[in-house]
Parts: sequence; structure tokens; C-alpha cells
Amino acid sequence: MNKTVFITGASSGIGFELAYIFAKNKTNLVLAARSKDKLDLMAEDITKKFKVSVITFVKDLSSLSACKEVYENIKKENIKIDFLVNNAGFGNYGFFTETDLQRELDMINLNIAALTYFTKVFAKEMKQRSFGKILNVSSTAAFQPGPLMAVYYATKAYVQSFSEAVANELKDTGVTVTALCPGPTESGFQSAAQLNNVKLFTERKLPTSADVAQFGYDAMMKGQTVAVHGLLNKIGTMAVRFVPRNLAVKSVRKIQETRNK
Repeated sequence: MNKTVFITGASSGIGFELAYIFAKNKTNLVLAARSKDKLDLMAEDITKKFKVSVITFVKDLSSLSACKEVYENIKKENIKIDFLVNNAGFGNYGFFTETDLQRELDMINLNIAALTYFTKVFAKEMKQRSFGKILNVSSTAAFQPGPLMAVYYATKAYVQSFSEAVANELKDTGVTVTALCPGPTESGFQSAAQLNNVKLFTERKLPTSADVAQFGYDAMMKGQTVAVHGLLNKIGTMAVRFVPRNLAVKSVRKIQETRNK
């Protein structure tokens, strides 16, 4: 019998690519995202190509009630989740005193609260069955504060710390937690976060979402706890441990500034 994966933020970027990777590996899909049109197209295409089951939920997961509704429907349908991918998330760019508070609160709810909720409810079930794999999409942003994206960087620091701690708690239970840490990646993230002119995204060739998704899938299947994508990103996340904190923050500020400033 095919196993089943639940992927949040599945309609674009890394989540979209992971859906296809799981489907190619004969895994049934439960997908959640806000875009009904995109999810419908995905479901039709994947079902036709890979002959796996695809169930979709059109929900804004920045609402905890929406998260609970999705989980209750999964339970009602007697769907057993073997793999969980917490991919849904977004960023925001600008000085904290000038950015929109509600958007940042929604970001915290999606990047942190939804991820925590789904990890909680599915990890408990996985532990009871002595099998399960969880992939939480973190970021290289998790390893230092990020001026001009202060809230986003802070949410990813939570995801990183939380994922590593829960991975440790679940050791030897048959359940693993992997924190996938991509750097800047070609996806819809830049536009959504208003980052199209930021040096971090404009001054080097970025890996594709497909590259990062395959890397994350492989790390998840191996049960790797921390998976940093790309050699430069690996070096950067290690180097920041040896750099004075104030210098690291200044460096990030410089990188984050727009080309025109």
C-alpha cells in the first residue's frame, strides 16, 4: 500500500516540486495551499501522470482554525500521514517600523504556529506507529538576525531550534525531523516578499526550487536532522558561529540592502 505525504504551501516553489517528487515515488498526496486553481491543476496532472491519490485543501493556514479544520478532515477520511512537509511560509522586506503589522502577525502564525500545530498532531501519531518523517522548511536565515527582514529571520530561527529539539526528543522512536535550510532560491518567494532588487537575490545565480526540493527529499529520507543546501550556504552557516554577533548583523544588513541604495 502506498504511503501518504501531507504538504503545506504545495502550490508553488519548493512545496510544488516536492509534491511531484513524492508522486514519482508512488506516494499519495494531501496538499494544502491558498490557490484553488493551482491545486486543481496539480491534482489533475499528478493523478494522470503518476496514478496516485491526490486530496487538496484550499486553506489559508495563517489561521489556526483553518489548520485544525484540515487536520479534522484528514482524520475524518481515515488518512494516515506517513510524511509531513511543513513548507508554507512567506517573508516581508523593509524597516520594521515601516512594515505592515498584520502581515507580520500572519507571517508568525503561518511560519511558526501552523508548523508547530501540524508537527504536534502528526508527530504524536507517527510516534504511536513507530514510523514517520517530518520535513520542516527552515532557511539559512535561521542562523543569524536579519535587518530589513527582522520578523522573517526570527521565524526561521524558531523553526530551526524547534526542529532540532524535537528531532532529538524523537530519537530512536522511528520518527525523524529534518530542518531543510535553503539559501536564496528561484521561486515565487522573492516577489511575495518584495525582494526582486535585493543584492542577496540579484548578485548570484540561484538554485532552482527543484534542486532544493530533491536535496530536501533525500535528506528527509535519510533522517538527516539539519540539511543546508549548497556549499557556500554550508560554509556561511558554519562561519557565522565564529563571527562576533554585531558583525554578523551588520553583514546581513549590507547584503539585504537594495542595489540602488
